[in-house]
Amino acid sequence: MKKSLWILALALGVTVSSCQKAVSPLTEVSFLPIPLSVSSSSGGFELDSDASIQLVGASGDLKKVGEYLAQKIQPATGLEIPIVAESGNIILELKTGEPAEKYLIDISSDQVKISSGSASGLFYGVQTLLQTLPAEIESTEKVAGDWIFPSGTIIDEPEYAYRGAMLDVARHFFSVEEVKHYIDEIARLKMNYLHLHLTDDQGWRIEIKSWPKLTEIGGQTEVGGTEGGFYTQEDYAELVAYAANQFITIVPEIDMPGHTNAALASYAELNPGVNLPDGDFSTMTEGKIDFDILDKEPEPAELYTGIEVGFSTFATDKEITYEFVDDVVRELSALTPGPYFHIGGDESHVTEKDDYIFFIERVQEIVKSHGKTSIGWDEIATAELLPGTVSQFWAKEENAELAIEQGNQVLISPAKYAYLDMQYDSTTRIGLHWAAYIELDAAYDWDPVSSYPGITKADIFGVEAPIWTETITDRADLEYMAFPRIAAIAEIAWAPESKRNWDDFAKRISAQGKRWDIRGIGYYKSPKVEW
Repeated sequence: MKKSLWILALALGVTVSSCQKAVSPLTEVSFLPIPLSVSSSSGGFELDSDASIQLVGASGDLKKVGEYLAQKIQPATGLEIPIVAESGNIILELKTGEPAEKYLIDISSDQVKISSGSASGLFYGVQTLLQTLPAEIESTEKVAGDWIFPSGTIIDEPEYAYRGAMLDVARHFFSVEEVKHYIDEIARLKMNYLHLHLTDDQGWRIEIKSWPKLTEIGGQTEVGGTEGGFYTQEDYAELVAYAANQFITIVPEIDMPGHTNAALASYAELNPGVNLPDGDFSTMTEGKIDFDILDKEPEPAELYTGIEVGFSTFATDKEITYEFVDDVVRELSALTPGPYFHIGGDESHVTEKDDYIFFIERVQEIVKSHGKTSIGWDEIATAELLPGTVSQFWAKEENAELAIEQGNQVLISPAKYAYLDMQYDSTTRIGLHWAAYIELDAAYDWDPVSSYPGITKADIFGVEAPIWTETITDRADLEYMAFPRIAAIAEIAWAPESKRNWDDFAKRISAQGKRWDIRGIGYYKSPKVEW
């Protein structure tokens, strides 16, 4: 190469490989979430028709990682990259004895190698590797040009084992394809749990074969009175399998004993009966109590399409309630390979405290009997928790501390930082703001440990970003409210506080925005970022 070209390359801040093609250096600005360590060297590995993916190690999941990588590379490059048993130059290697989610990427001019102790770790490494290529790799059509992985080394592993997103499909129903789209996007951010809020006052969204009216009646509508919907058990199993292919575990939630109006509208017997308050003699006739009124069977609730909370409750003193819960947990657990079952427990304002405690303690035992571990919103910590039960901190730090005092861990989802349905500011076209206005910097600039003096790292089960759908009606709304803030929460869940810096993140999220543009994600372009 002529000396003048070398000088120009240096002036532009690029390196030049032995094949004399300019390569942008490997830098942290490419990555979300940010890795632990990135080091660059000269040159790069060029993708061409000689590329092949070699799988090293014994795991049934290893092949799907290789297939995922090949599938992501093919559209923009036009390269059909084969998976081979040996002599490949893109190597995915399982290494025994390594931490499950830690991975190492080593790129030279001769090969690309990702190694990890598990297939999931390799999958996260693949997400990072794809981010080393130009944003145009996201295109669904072939893009002319050279495709070169810049040389260097990346070492990475997550801060928290549970990195989740929650999607409320009860207030407004989202189709199987819409949920799959959300799964695709959170997988790119190395999230590994999707918590589905399947039931609420406004709708029951999962088929329970032993209680068919839950969907026949309770699944009919949604907020605003528009037509609802539900997942058949086959639909749900399809979502579970689809998520698993991207190393995401589904956590189903049946919210109870409050937020249950859809169930109460479906089955009258789950409603509380008529109680005679002390001193109330309104049912007396000629000095005698009218027991016909007291023994009257409860009637089904009216279907509800508003957004107020706290008005519904199961009959916690009826055995039929626990038979119902057992059937629901049994059927849903049989479809859910993951270890967790979310029992809700929030905002049950009309349930008497003692009744609430009795209910939560009994339901935990039912969940345990079906081989699952309970997760519940932070109010459940006012009851006695079984060992391993997780309290999801969303509102009251004192409830989180109650769980910790019992020896249990907390899932961190503070509404004022992590609720993706909160408006960005007062001009946001949808969303609510009862917890806070949450601009992108507010969603990013907090920490699960340092922001909460009563919670230590050892107390934390993980981090989750919920999105409630009172005002979110379709995919466009979902994307606008979730992105870019979900990337902020994903980085908090993945990277240690020492690696996180707002100014740096603002640059990296801007680079990520180019990828979202190509994929057609309708994200909110925060004025805090130079897009």
